[in-house]
Amino acid sequence: MNYVAPAWLPGGNLQTIWPALYARRAVGELPQYRRERWTTPDADFIDVDHLIPAPVALEHTLLVLFHGLEGSSASHYAHAFADFARTHQMAYAVPHFRGCSGELNLGPRAYHSGDHAEIGWVLQRLRQQHSGPILAVGVSLGGNALLRWAQEMGAAAAEVVSAVAAVSSPIDLAAGGHAIGKGFNRLVYTRMFLNTMKPKALRKLAQHPGLFDRDAMLQAKDLYDFDNVFTAPVHGFKNTDDYWLRASAKPHLRQIKIPALVVNALNDPFVPATSLPSQIEVGSHVTLWQPAHGGHVGFPQGRPPAHVRAMPDAVGNWLLQHVGHWTRVSITNHG
Repeated sequence: MNYVAPAWLPGGNLQTIWPALYARRAVGELPQYRRERWTTPDADFIDVDHLIPAPVALEHTLLVLFHGLEGSSASHYAHAFADFARTHQMAYAVPHFRGCSGELNLGPRAYHSGDHAEIGWVLQRLRQQHSGPILAVGVSLGGNALLRWAQEMGAAAAEVVSAVAAVSSPIDLAAGGHAIGKGFNRLVYTRMFLNTMKPKALRKLAQHPGLFDRDAMLQAKDLYDFDNVFTAPVHGFKNTDDYWLRASAKPHLRQIKIPALVVNALNDPFVPATSLPSQIEVGSHVTLWQPAHGGHVGFPQGRPPAHVRAMPDAVGNWLLQHVGHWTRVSITNHG
């Protein structure tokens, strides 16, 4: 990815914050969605937003986006990928992690960075509904979880998707978690996330009394503390350290057996450049893009107010190069 940030937006923080708040997300009008509610195997629900209008051709390509922490189909990157899909006459779907679609989910769980089982259930259901190729991209938390799914599936992932991509994903969760808990990151980003995560946790506790220690959760000052009280124990991990270790995608990238793209800007304030892998560490199926600039899911381009299509264009076009892989797999397995 030959990305160069605009001179008027220097530094990883500006390249993170400005695109999320002010940059243009689409070439034309913002995308519109049709929502489906799916009942999960554990009698909960998730909401999936589909871009409208959908392509007419039956064998069109479907692009699936898994959003980041506290994201949704309304996130700036979700709109930008929707615009890319619309431009290329692709179908587009954004499954929401539990509790992120504007309505609290029913069960005693939420979502987490290693939620590969949920990713797998969603992709399998989309595979059953869709006859053409499927491409999947995950952003930040969603990208790490998507890579964990590809790792768990190995070669069998090719029966579901043609290729996957992870953008600005903290594939070393401990490195990312400690980075976001320090200095400016702690003052701005940690506070932003906890301002939405704590109220959700309280509502979850009202649904399921005794689920976690209320006072300890309210005293959490960073994501490490919050994960220790809520995310880790609620989702079957011993503590934050166990969660971050077992959920991280970085140690298992060699297990991926389908085309996979991992994009991380070297100035991402959430993901230290020193924590990123080299190409020799990841195996032949994984492609690394590590541009010097871009921030965290930013990659702004152009004159003020800038736009955020640079990254979706680059990532989307890379994914489209691998659409033919689905045809070959389908013929092999079913013909």
